Amino acid sequence: MSEALRRHVGVWRERPPWRDVTFKCAFHNTIYDVFKSRGWRETESELDWDIFWCEKDWIHDTFDKIHLQPNQKVNHFRNHYELTRKDLMIKNIKRAQRQAQRDGLHEDAERYAKCSPLTFMLPTEYSMFVEEFKKQQANGTIWIMKPIGSAQGKGIFLFDKLSDIAGWKQRPSWMQRDEEQRNPRAAAKKEEDEDEQQKDPEPYVVQRYLSDPLLIGGKKFDLRLYVLVTSYVPLTVYMYRSGFARFSHERFSMDSIADPMVHLTNVAVQKKSEHYDEKRGGKWELRSMKQYLLQREDPPKVESLFREIQDVIIFSLLAVQKIMIQDKHCFELYGYDIMISSDLKPWLIEVNASPSLTANTSADYAMKFGLLDDTLTVLDFEKYLTGNEAQVGGFDLLYKNGARVGPSEKAVFRSYLGCHNNRTTQVAKLARALGDQERRRRHD
Repeated sequence: MSEALRRHVGVWRERPPWRDVTFKCAFHNTIYDVFKSRGWRETESELDWDIFWCEKDWIHDTFDKIHLQPNQKVNHFRNHYELTRKDLMIKNIKRAQRQAQRDGLHEDAERYAKCSPLTFMLPTEYSMFVEEFKKQQANGTIWIMKPIGSAQGKGIFLFDKLSDIAGWKQRPSWMQRDEEQRNPRAAAKKEEDEDEQQKDPEPYVVQRYLSDPLLIGGKKFDLRLYVLVTSYVPLTVYMYRSGFARFSHERFSMDSIADPMVHLTNVAVQKKSEHYDEKRGGKWELRSMKQYLLQREDPPKVESLFREIQDVIIFSLLAVQKIMIQDKHCFELYGYDIMISSDLKPWLIEVNASPSLTANTSADYAMKFGLLDDTLTVLDFEKYLTGNEAQVGGFDLLYKNGARVGPSEKAVFRSYLGCHNNRTTQVAKLARALGDQERRRRHD
């Protein structure tokens, strides 16, 4: 897609700007392919690069020990975990809600409260959780436990009795199995050592389970959406038009709360299902899903749903804005996981600092390639853009300088999320306009 910008804008440069951009990449998947497709030069240098698509561990271990030049960027903020660790995300949203209430901003406080289901952190809020559990018990409320330090559905389970979590203070069975598979001797030795001394409880979050999710074809799903933050001061947020729904491969039922194939939509879990669809990968493109909902549900309610999804994203970012360490060298491409209840209300499940960039189908690869190519265009290493663009490829500016950006209040469609991703034609049009400006500037 950057070809349009090269043809209309880069042609006016004495030296092709893309030839001067160097990259370092810790992954050999779609992002690496995008770097190479743009004609950028790969380097293995420790510090001589324009962009380093790094692992999170590099940020934690190395970032504070080096000095970067003004042109250099990395793909994580220093303390990204304030948003992307399950317990800290909830903690920060609750804090923002309390602050809004103290400031008399009751509408904002209500929006913070609507971001995620009722959640407690264990072990620190165990007593509060038990009190709430007893209040909800008569209603048959189901709860879900999630270890804060795991991914891909590991360690997650549902329960409806306090006795079901009596063993949460011990090393969980999923962790034991993983350790035994990797190194049986070391696992056995660790178990002996832990018998000799009490191990601290593993931190979990426990949430009220969404037992009435919106179903399609009788199956549960969640949404994976992509959000690009280029700055926290001022907060600058771009929302990608495309995304996908991730489906379970078993029909939804609350009859068995122990079956992960019914209740967890993680691809790593669903790939183990005998009904797993290799061709589609258990995913459905966001635009197709939105069109389906517009046909099956009340259209104004569907439009309100997508508008409220954007509210959830904005308020989750506002919740961490003041504690996120701003750095001009940093940006973040977040993977947001959103669940939808049967009354068409969105709920934030978690935010991923390293959403999977590995594709499992050709359609998935095409979507992620475009997403990453557009990300690099927004970051503008070749200095094509003016900085005032409301849309760049498939990204729409969602929030900037303390204000929401998007369709007007009177527009029929209040959100570009899930709309046609016109990334190719949009950048071609943008490139022609920027090229005309450059030509006029040179002739004046």
